[in-house]
Amino acid sequence: MKKKVIVLSLGGSQIIPDNVNVKYLKEFKKIIFKNKKNYKFIIVCGGGSLARKYISAIKGENLNLRFQSLSGISATRTNARFMNYFFGIDPEQGIPHTMQAVKDYIKKMDIIFCGALEYKPDQTSDSTAAEISKQFRAEFINLTNVKGLHDKNPKEHKDAKFIPRISWKDFNALANKIKFHPGQHFVLDQTAAKMILKNKTTTYIIESPRELDNLLNGKKFIGTKISD
Repeated sequence: MKKKVIVLSLGGSQIIPDNVNVKYLKEFKKIIFKNKKNYKFIIVCGGGSLARKYISAIKGENLNLRFQSLSGISATRTNARFMNYFFGIDPEQGIPHTMQAVKDYIKKMDIIFCGALEYKPDQTSDSTAAEISKQFRAEFINLTNVKGLHDKNPKEHKDAKFIPRISWKDFNALANKIKFHPGQHFVLDQTAAKMILKNKTTTYIIESPRELDNLLNGKKFIGTKISD
């Protein structure tokens, strides 16, 4: 049986919120290995605190947005290489930097990690994952540090309302209320929101590896589904 490809965006906030989130990553690794008998996983890593520290330093030198974005991209690739090692994988061929490399790697491997691919304006690792999802006609699962979409930031507002399901159109409108900046922190960036709307990509936003396991196995899960 041909394995189904799943595209995961692993938020940098879950990899390295400040220090490496070892407890979370151990659980994540367990769930990925458990489910690789049925799936192939393309895991796009965010930059987390590493990216924000790089971007802040570049911004502090009054350098342009492109340099800020490139420094963020370098952090996502560093995190991707680390995740390979954490999973006991030696990426001898290197971290994929292009879509073609992703396509080549997934033919031979069940689990691949990457960061952002080639530089594009107003894009983060989330939109990289959305683009990969389009190429593979795959469902897109975003793992972030909140249980799903809310009407406002639940880290800052105790009265934030959880949204378990939303249309592509409504999600795109919500995402675009926020002005893009490198290293931004929203459940999915504006470019990703636009892409999943255009390509009609079924997308999920969840927090814990346990909910990922439930989703992959067709069980009830806590999170947000973005679809028609």
